[in-house]
Amino acid sequence: MRSILIAAAFGLIISILATPVAVHLFRRKGFGQEIRDDGPESHLSKKGTPTMGGTVIVGATVGGYFIAHLFLIDQPGRGPSASGLLVLFLMVGLGTVGFLDDYLKIRFRRSLGLNKTSKLVGQLVIGVAFAVLALNFPDEAGITPASEFVSYVRDIGPLFLGSVGFVVLAYLFIAGFSNAVNLTDGLDGLAAGCSAMVCGAYTIISFWQFTHDCTSELIEGCYIVRDPLDVTLVAAAGLGACLGFLWWNTSPARIFMGDTGSLALGGLLAGLAVVTRTELLLVVLGGLFVAVTLSVVIQVAFFRATRRRVFRMAPLHHHFELAGWTENTVIVRFWLVTGMSVAFGLGLFYADWLAIAGL
Repeated sequence: MRSILIAAAFGLIISILATPVAVHLFRRKGFGQEIRDDGPESHLSKKGTPTMGGTVIVGATVGGYFIAHLFLIDQPGRGPSASGLLVLFLMVGLGTVGFLDDYLKIRFRRSLGLNKTSKLVGQLVIGVAFAVLALNFPDEAGITPASEFVSYVRDIGPLFLGSVGFVVLAYLFIAGFSNAVNLTDGLDGLAAGCSAMVCGAYTIISFWQFTHDCTSELIEGCYIVRDPLDVTLVAAAGLGACLGFLWWNTSPARIFMGDTGSLALGGLLAGLAVVTRTELLLVVLGGLFVAVTLSVVIQVAFFRATRRRVFRMAPLHHHFELAGWTENTVIVRFWLVTGMSVAFGLGLFYADWLAIAGL
């Protein structure tokens, strides 16, 4: 438990102290955000706000994780694990794709960076590499970081995908959630606050799996996962990093996370879901991300079919802004929706354990 608190605390401390340094540095370098011309007019005043703050989130998460391990150095078998390192690899890899996107926006002074093909290719390379590696590195019990089954709160036995099927599904899942967080990152503090809550949920889920691990005690309702405690450290460090960044990112934001942060956080959440065997549960925990993405899909599909719009503007948060909600109202209410989604998802996770344990 001490190591979890250390990971969260150092993720928070690094993020909250490094973010104002990044604000000063990026402002001096002219790394300002470009605003889409067709967005809400109220956003035009945000032009020039420093961006690429996601570098701080990624650095704080990685730093919090490794610093926590320094306090475990005298405990055998408690070094960095395959599961933890793979999730960080996914986060850093997608963050790098986002960084390139942000850099091109700044370099050419436009609201669009990498084209869709380049971004998808980057996500493809990182996502497939993660999925392939996650099916390797078995521990002493033969358990790999990921499994070839579709999972909900644990593997669903009949839904076996095979290695190729898993890699394909994992890529679609990773690309989907990284883009979902990217679409949600449109208002001050929205994506950071929602991501913090989902990271908090995964801190609880992975720690519960650690305390009910089949490899340590074979009991009813135990979980077959690799490195659950180490995954807890990653989730806790991510939670702290998001909260520290949110201190400076909340309205009116002094810095934006940019695609560097949103793609990295989407990768972090997807990676946590894969290694904890809870892919479908993430759809519930991250229900707001799913809803925002669906709003874009519905808007585009309906407009192409009828030349009419379902929403005033997509993604969904811009629709409510144009409906008369203030930006802070949208943010807080969307945070509330995420809080309810997380609570419901944790309830489903615990209900499954009660049912299997016969309690």
